[in-house]
Amino acid sequence: MSIQSSIQSRLDQFAPSMRRVAEAILERPQVVLEKTISELASQCETSETTIVRFCRTLGLTGYVQLRLELATEIGRENAQRGELGDHGADILAEDGLAAMAAKIAFTDTLGIEETLASLDIEHLERVVDAIDTAGRSVTYGVGSSGSSAADLQRKLFRIGRVAFTFDDPHDAVTAAALSSPGDVAVAFSHSGATREALAFLATAGKHGARTVAVTNSAESALARAADIVLVTSVRETQFRSGAMASRIAQLMIVDCIFVGVAQRRYDQTVDALKSTYAAAQELRS
Repeated sequence: MSIQSSIQSRLDQFAPSMRRVAEAILERPQVVLEKTISELASQCETSETTIVRFCRTLGLTGYVQLRLELATEIGRENAQRGELGDHGADILAEDGLAAMAAKIAFTDTLGIEETLASLDIEHLERVVDAIDTAGRSVTYGVGSSGSSAADLQRKLFRIGRVAFTFDDPHDAVTAAALSSPGDVAVAFSHSGATREALAFLATAGKHGARTVAVTNSAESALARAADIVLVTSVRETQFRSGAMASRIAQLMIVDCIFVGVAQRRYDQTVDALKSTYAAAQELRS
């Protein structure tokens, strides 16, 4: 995971003084290259010691390593970005449609690449195993994350797996309360702090279901409540809020889960896909 994405994923867990440092770096990553630790501390109204602690939460030894890592990261991404403007820039008021489309394509591609690079394959394998042997799978998410939950349910349902999803949080918690050992509950939340998703997962776990969290924050309440965590790695900007930024990365994880489950019973999956395609085809004629 890149330094910027690592900062983004921890943003809600930082103390106020560290959060000011994080927000300054996310707003303009070059600030670390341009300012000394003293100057950055002054800008963020904090101390040099706080910035050192901030660096260590990212697994770095200190400010010098942060500067080196960010310089490499910015150089690499600027080379990929080409002539799209300042590194880290959001959509600007003066951007034409071509520039806007190029920026969206770049950030979506970056989100997929970073999610894949940080994806824990052992955790993915455990999720696939759990769903493959589940009596039933229930998925849930709010807003944009709800679309990801619904996509996974539809894919599993189409290959003959017993899967449900719910829009209403009361229905979701009710379904979770009816869980039993052998069932699987999958909650989607970019922040990992969505109250409804947390209640759904906690209830399912209380009743014996294997619980899975798909989130951008490995240290979130939702991640801590889950048996297995799959982490996305995307960055937010003013125009790309969590809801927008999370969608592509979550759907990539959904596809990885689905294809993994589908492969476990390959012939059965092929038959199910042919049968459902033929049934739907009749409605198109």
